[in-house]
Amino acid sequence: MPKLLKRFHHQLEKKLGSWKKLTYSFPFADLQPLAITWLLVTGTLLGVRHLGWLQPLELKAFDLMVQLRPDPGADPRLLVVTITEQDIHAFKKWPISDRVLARAIAEIARLEPTVIGLDIIRDIPYEPGNAELAAQFKNPKVIPITFIGNSEYDRVPPPPNIPKERIGFNNLVIDPDGIIRRNLMLASDGKSTFNSFSMRLALDYLASKKIDLNETNNDNIEIGKTVFPQLRSHSGGYQKINDQGYQIMLNYRSPEVAKTVRLTEVLEGKLDPKWVKGKIVLIGTTAPTVRDIFSTPYSANASENRKMPGVLIHATATSQIISAVLDGKGLFWFWDEWQKILWIAVWGAVGGCLSWRLENTLSFIVSAIALGGLLWGFTFFLFTQQGWISLIAPTLAFAITTGVVITYKYQQSKQQQEIVMKLLGQQTSPAIANALWKERVHLLQSGLLPGQRLIATIIMTDLQGFSTISEQLPPEVVMPWLNEYLSAMAQEVQKHQGVINKFTGDGMLAVFGVPIPRTTPEEIAEDARLAVSCAVAISSLLPALNQNWLARGLPSAKMRVGIFTGPIMVGSLGGKTRLEYGVIGDSVNIASRLESCEKDRQEDTCRILIAEETLVHLEGKFEVESWGALPLKGRQQKVNVYRVLGGEISER
Repeated sequence: MPKLLKRFHHQLEKKLGSWKKLTYSFPFADLQPLAITWLLVTGTLLGVRHLGWLQPLELKAFDLMVQLRPDPGADPRLLVVTITEQDIHAFKKWPISDRVLARAIAEIARLEPTVIGLDIIRDIPYEPGNAELAAQFKNPKVIPITFIGNSEYDRVPPPPNIPKERIGFNNLVIDPDGIIRRNLMLASDGKSTFNSFSMRLALDYLASKKIDLNETNNDNIEIGKTVFPQLRSHSGGYQKINDQGYQIMLNYRSPEVAKTVRLTEVLEGKLDPKWVKGKIVLIGTTAPTVRDIFSTPYSANASENRKMPGVLIHATATSQIISAVLDGKGLFWFWDEWQKILWIAVWGAVGGCLSWRLENTLSFIVSAIALGGLLWGFTFFLFTQQGWISLIAPTLAFAITTGVVITYKYQQSKQQQEIVMKLLGQQTSPAIANALWKERVHLLQSGLLPGQRLIATIIMTDLQGFSTISEQLPPEVVMPWLNEYLSAMAQEVQKHQGVINKFTGDGMLAVFGVPIPRTTPEEIAEDARLAVSCAVAISSLLPALNQNWLARGLPSAKMRVGIFTGPIMVGSLGGKTRLEYGVIGDSVNIASRLESCEKDRQEDTCRILIAEETLVHLEGKFEVESWGALPLKGRQQKVNVYRVLGGEISER
């Protein structure tokens, strides 16, 4: 293949736009496809996100992080008195009577709590005992509830004759997927603004701790030195929510937010005073039949899709408020919109650059997993610090940009390979063309293929009396005749998985075992068998070729074949001005000497000689005769030579 690698080098750079610069320089010479991909993917994702289509996935990611983060456990400042199914069966009535509630409130109040919240609607009497309950409502520590509806007809009023500042609404904000993730702190019924039930309980508790409750900060709620940033429709992973009223993200402590006792235990005097004194006590139902239960971020992780009673959700919201003020914990913060857009764009660029830069599949997979882990790990770390940033959008930006760029590079590589195969296929075998393609990076970096040492079987052929034929016939007759002969040999070599390294006039050098190294004894033996089988096949073609040539007035041919198995070196030979795919080594020389040794011993149309180094791999599959140990030109040691008499015995 004289001049082949040089031509390959220059033409490939010209056709492919300088692969070397494209692949191995940074920044890259041609970033247009990468930039277009990045802009399209990022722009599309931002549009999809703006429409709110990613919100359900972002909320699922939020739930997952809630489940995975450390559980701080129950808040010791709260106690929840639950009305269970067992309690309802004990009283044989629902709603339970005002007298039962009055007794429970009186028993709790006796143990000196800071505040008592009643998460049970009591707008109408449930006799007996309404007068007794009304007397308990006069206690300033007791906070009853109301329900704010969309109209006056939907509203459920609080118990009568209770000041507004002692009433809290128990409305809960439910996300589009039916899960409660937000805490509505303030709301209006169109006429007045009300505190939520949890807000009212928290304010009374904080007042007992001498916390300043009256400051405001840029229309944000500020209690003490803690500002409660208002949740907007685009905060965190949200894009399309109703943000009316004053909402914050609900920070769940744990499914078991507080210690609980049953109502019957309270009435039986089994309440430990230490559980009540100075605490916030909430009273509410947890009985499933009452249906005051809701889905939370924990619900999806429970095999039974466990839901949380409303009173525990109010307890969670109360705990969040007092924890934020007293402990400096519990409030979610969010990035501005421009930060979220930049975050998505950056990860799209990271995915594009990764897939554009890395060629090695294993390195790419490891890097992609590491970067994906970094994205998720960083997002989760911020979540543990109460920072909720977008996770799904940057993940999709990273993955989609990576996928599109890989697809583009694959198609580009496929087109480039077609160019290379078209360029090389007319000048060398497909095997060497593929080898050059696989080593294109090394070739275009230095113009050279790295050398490889391997075991292969070499075939050398030559025509007997070709010089005489060339002397007797004009070149325009010799050339087509020779091409017919070489073409027939080339077809047999390729059919037997060999590689033609070069034609030397009327001769040929073929190699079995390149360019992909054959390393096992079985593979090396298979190469030797294929080489000998190829030579036998060529020998069987000659009689028919000679008959055809004689009929056309052309000369007949006789040929000699030498075959040897041994170590060789393959790779680039020459310099930048002249390159070829070289096969060198003593094994090549021995094959050549076998072909030319004792030329006068030519009994058949085709003489095939092999050395013992090849014979040992044939395992008796060919019929041979020994010519003994013969001296070969240029070699001091004799070589054991054998003539192949026919095809594989198993085929005969």
